[in-house]
Amino acid sequence: MTSAPELPVRVGVFGLLGSGNLGNDGSLEAVLAYLRADHPDAVVDALCGGPEAVTARFGIPATRMHWNRAEYRTASRVGSIAAKGLGKFVDIFRTAAWVRRHDVVIVPGMGVLEATLPLRPWGFPYSLFLLCASGRLTRTRVALVSVGAAEIRNRPTRALVRWSGRLAAYRSYRDAQSRDAMRAMGVDTARDEVYPDLAFSLSAPPSSPPSDTPGPVCVGVMDFHGGNDDRARADEIYRRYLDGTIRFVRTLVEEGRPVRLLTGDRCDATVVAAILSAVDSPLVTAAEPASLDDLMNEMVAADTVVAVRYHNLICALKTGTPVLALSYAAKSDALMERMGLGAYCHPAREVDADRLLEQFRALEKRSPELRQTLAERNQAAARQLDDQFGSLTAAVFPATHHTHARQESP
Repeated sequence: MTSAPELPVRVGVFGLLGSGNLGNDGSLEAVLAYLRADHPDAVVDALCGGPEAVTARFGIPATRMHWNRAEYRTASRVGSIAAKGLGKFVDIFRTAAWVRRHDVVIVPGMGVLEATLPLRPWGFPYSLFLLCASGRLTRTRVALVSVGAAEIRNRPTRALVRWSGRLAAYRSYRDAQSRDAMRAMGVDTARDEVYPDLAFSLSAPPSSPPSDTPGPVCVGVMDFHGGNDDRARADEIYRRYLDGTIRFVRTLVEEGRPVRLLTGDRCDATVVAAILSAVDSPLVTAAEPASLDDLMNEMVAADTVVAVRYHNLICALKTGTPVLALSYAAKSDALMERMGLGAYCHPAREVDADRLLEQFRALEKRSPELRQTLAERNQAAARQLDDQFGSLTAAVFPATHHTHARQESP
């Protein structure tokens, strides 16, 4: 008597994917590459913020994360407020129904356990809690893979993040301080590992040969108003960041350096427009990257990068291009330290154009040495992520589906 054929493993991916943030989509791209390599028969779909964009780009079925289509709009009228409240209730059942159809649900990277940018508890933290609670109730393993975390002061948000972490079947973090933050918020992290950000597993374009003359500088910008704890001075933080960046770009242009402005999210377009208006020069141009691949192709052609967004920093580091971080959170400092560029961080909340230029010139003087350092650190990061994917398979995939697991790196 022949045995019944083995059913394909059903994998869901979850997050603010397809919503215009290039870093989030890059994390999804990395996980899909892992699934294609190690679990080629897996049936994959998504519950996400931008289902149409995810299906169009990645070719997988996708469902809206929220029943209420106006979830991300500010509710001011009674009807819209009621719709939001109803949506929160309906999403309990929608999320549980989606989760129970899967063997494994993966949350691919992203800062899903932090509030370093403005965040309300009933937004994404609530959605993540519903996901992890549904996983525990339906016995579907939920994996938080190379995620970012930060200790949160707001009590409702902190509670939702803590319970999400506790209910997940697998947790790994993109830096040690993320693991420390979850431990401080009451999660047992004794078995949790730290690995590089998932984007370090993506392929990078070949580097350009060095030139004897100063070349272009990529400046990654951000619509930056501080984080949850900065709401009272958000406008002041934005103005100081923008004014300092404009002064920095203007000085480079006066020295004859071409400057290429880069974004990491749709909302950053307003910052690009402000800089182009203030620095009217043909030497300043703007790109419209649609993926981390696009960002890396821009950065590999540059001499140096100055960037704010976390995944803009990763793209520069991944291509081996020396980068100066305008740091808005401890995660950026930790990333730069890990890659050997810890001395080249500048506070995004307190941009000082003169000091920024001083750091920039010091960075460029060490460019050949730093490029060699980045090449070595990138190789180490790729090996660590291979280990992570192997441990993820062993931890959350049904034992009968381990056939395609990658071989352990020598």
